[in-house]
Amino acid sequence: MKPTPSIAELLWTAAGELRGRSESPRLDAEVLLGKVLGQSRAELIVHAAAAVDAAARERYADLLRRRRAGAPVAYLTGVREFWSLPLAVTPAVLVPRPDTETLVEAALLHLPADRECAVLDLGTGSGAIALAIASERPLARLTATDISRPALDVARRNAQALSLSRIDWRLGSWFEAVANERFDAVLANPPYIGAEDPAIASLGAEPLLALTPGASGLEALEQIIAGAGRHLRDGGLLAVEHGSGQRAAVAALFARHEFTGIRTLRDRGGRPRVTLGKLNGSAKERI
Repeated sequence: MKPTPSIAELLWTAAGELRGRSESPRLDAEVLLGKVLGQSRAELIVHAAAAVDAAARERYADLLRRRRAGAPVAYLTGVREFWSLPLAVTPAVLVPRPDTETLVEAALLHLPADRECAVLDLGTGSGAIALAIASERPLARLTATDISRPALDVARRNAQALSLSRIDWRLGSWFEAVANERFDAVLANPPYIGAEDPAIASLGAEPLLALTPGASGLEALEQIIAGAGRHLRDGGLLAVEHGSGQRAAVAALFARHEFTGIRTLRDRGGRPRVTLGKLNGSAKERI
């Protein structure tokens, strides 16, 4: 009879199986085994010599099969950390990425910590951006919209779990749900991958609606930038996430709609990721 494999042996084998299917095979192997055993990655190291019973190995094998088939780790574990907040995620929402924290950082530099302000998060998905802002600016009044009712359900559950209550969740496409309202900041991480981009195939487990807006990838960005002026107060901030190759096109859209102080911030990988600008009163009147 073969000896029961240990945690260390299972991880070594799993990392080998995921190599070529994941950018971080060892990390994925550890996170998934931790999910099965109810242990942190640190605990897996401490208990590396411990045997893993057959039932746990079967559950682990199933998760590994699904990961090799392309399912994101966050969907398999049901949780993803963003801005140090544990967020529940399901296939109804895009998995929050670390790159999007650049958008949160940009917003926080603009939003006051000592007084109320109004912030709009368009296409909120899991609620990641709105919840991160709410956790850092407790006086802010957040409005978050999404065209997907299941996505809003996920976001609401995340808010309840984190006890962040100053967020108004609304169903609607972009500005549809906010009518004539104005805000101090409008934030958006819209779909921006072109429909024919090969990257779409590798992201097939995530909702297509949250990945691509059309052929060019700029369609949603164009709509948001064009409409933002009607929903920003004087000096209000517009900040959007976009693809690393879209910096020039997005900056041109900001200029066309008469935003000032336009600049692009780089993500942690050094790629152009977030473009922002402010609206002045005279420009708003002409929009």
